[in-house]
Amino acid sequence: MSNNKDATSTLQSYVDSASGAIQSAVGSLTGNPADKREADNKKATAEVEKDLSHSAAKVGPFTANASGGIAKDDPNRTSGAWNQNVGAAKEALGGFVGAEGLKKEGIRQNQEGKGQEAQGQITDLGKGISDRVGGAVGSAVAGLTGNQGQKLEAQRQHDEGKARQRGVEADLDKQARE
Repeated sequence: MSNNKDATSTLQSYVDSASGAIQSAVGSLTGNPADKREADNKKATAEVEKDLSHSAAKVGPFTANASGGIAKDDPNRTSGAWNQNVGAAKEALGGFVGAEGLKKEGIRQNQEGKGQEAQGQITDLGKGISDRVGGAVGSAVAGLTGNQGQKLEAQRQHDEGKARQRGVEADLDKQARE
């Protein structure tokens, strides 16, 4: 396992994977089965780290990730999803009872909701990336100055940004499957 306290780091998973590949090559060259086993273990650890780094639990408008970050969706995402559902219901009801006006209103509201949700996703994605970068930089600065409180706050900012980004990714994956 990596020496990094945050076992959900994507970067750490890449470092461990590369290290495992190098160790595997050395083991193959020397014929040492212990080196080969250790390399395989590093590669497996790297894969677990990567999976954890990209995992997120989404409940309603909240997303939590393995590193402890929790983020609430931009209000446009929630409102947009609601408008899509109401619009789809109006469209279906209008089609069922033959009310062309209600059907058209439902189509319009559904489309409006899609745009609204997309705007919220863009906002959350941008804020998530910004928070992750700001948190990483803040953590590095705090590490240099030895300010533990600032370091914890920077880590919280990073983790919240990561949760926000993973929440958008989860929604986009879900939409792609539908």
